[in-house]
Amino acid sequence: MKSPIAAYGQLFVTNARLVIFSFLMALYSSFGQTYFIGVFVPQIQAEFGLSHTLWGSIYLAGTLISALLMPFTGALIDRFSLSGYALVVGLGLLAACAYISIVTGPIMLILAIFLLRHSGQGLASHVSITSMARYFDRERGRAIAVASLGYSVGEAVLPFLAVVLIAVVGWRWTYGSAAILIGVTLIPATIWLLSNHDRFHRRYLSQLSAKENPAAPKLISWTRAQVLRDLRFYVMSPGILSSPMIGTAFFFHHLNIAEAKGWSGEWITGTYIFYALAGIITVLLAGPLVDRFRAVRVIQVMLIPLVGACFMLAVADHAFWVIPYMLMMGIHTGLIHTSASALWAELYGPKYLGAIKSLYLALMVFASALGPVAMGMLMDAGLSIYWICSFFGIFIAAGAVLIVVALRIKPNLPQNQPA
Repeated sequence: MKSPIAAYGQLFVTNARLVIFSFLMALYSSFGQTYFIGVFVPQIQAEFGLSHTLWGSIYLAGTLISALLMPFTGALIDRFSLSGYALVVGLGLLAACAYISIVTGPIMLILAIFLLRHSGQGLASHVSITSMARYFDRERGRAIAVASLGYSVGEAVLPFLAVVLIAVVGWRWTYGSAAILIGVTLIPATIWLLSNHDRFHRRYLSQLSAKENPAAPKLISWTRAQVLRDLRFYVMSPGILSSPMIGTAFFFHHLNIAEAKGWSGEWITGTYIFYALAGIITVLLAGPLVDRFRAVRVIQVMLIPLVGACFMLAVADHAFWVIPYMLMMGIHTGLIHTSASALWAELYGPKYLGAIKSLYLALMVFASALGPVAMGMLMDAGLSIYWICSFFGIFIAAGAVLIVVALRIKPNLPQNQPA
């Protein structure tokens, strides 16, 4: 049996450029993620005179538009070359960062949030993880783990750098600097790293054709329409989507939680480093687990740390408990990054993975938009953090049971047909 280091090293022997490209796309997706945009909220609200409700409505509108378009724009990865598709995504993220740095009013801000969420959280994440899940088979878990490190590095480094830059040059120039960074690093890196990808893609297509040969073992190839008729998809969705919904709600409202608990806001944001470190370690450990035991097994335990985090936050009275809370959140994030991303390829095959994963990503974006609004409404209704977190913990636990039930349902295998 290979050592973990040797196993990860094999990925770079197979296709080092593709692995590095996917890591970079995950890293740069940070510019459209909630944890990065959230750093700019006080300055944006102050400049445009936005209340918490109006800002939340703007953020929700931009995110929902992104979710509605994801099944269409995400599916295009199955139809066009990866190099061309990724270049368009990178240019779109550059344009989004540049645009938000020059907005002059709330209407423009809705468009800016849409562009950031769609190109960053949506398409950059989509192209990163879909590439790993599609082109790696036996090493799929490790490949996704390496790409997912981009998220953890982004969470640990970029919000801190943004805070420093905002204090020095202001929020507009900070996002403008992000656009410049994308232009001088991500765009040329994408062109170079994928310059020989067509040859790798042709080899993948030949292997796919060989597996689809009638004499070969049958290859599962579900289309998106067939997935939408699969009972398992609907039974497991509440559990899988509870992660982006509840996780985003917590991070969006961390300062409100700190205030309700009597903790320092600087303290709770300062503990993000524990979240990032736990995520990095878990991702690296979960990758080989997915390869050895398959994602359908690993995903059945991935919600346990999130349930624990909910109940710990519910009963915590001392600020010290934020550290184990962040550690459990990081462990959960590492598990879902690897297992959920690999799950769709295992269940439905790699052929139409772009269309299938873009459907899930649209639901995930919608859930991440719904979570903060739902938690805000519960707080406005007068519920305490104890009852909100307890309710979330019970909801997630029920979702975990549904995932276990769904994966024991026998599927009706579809007849292979064009998408």
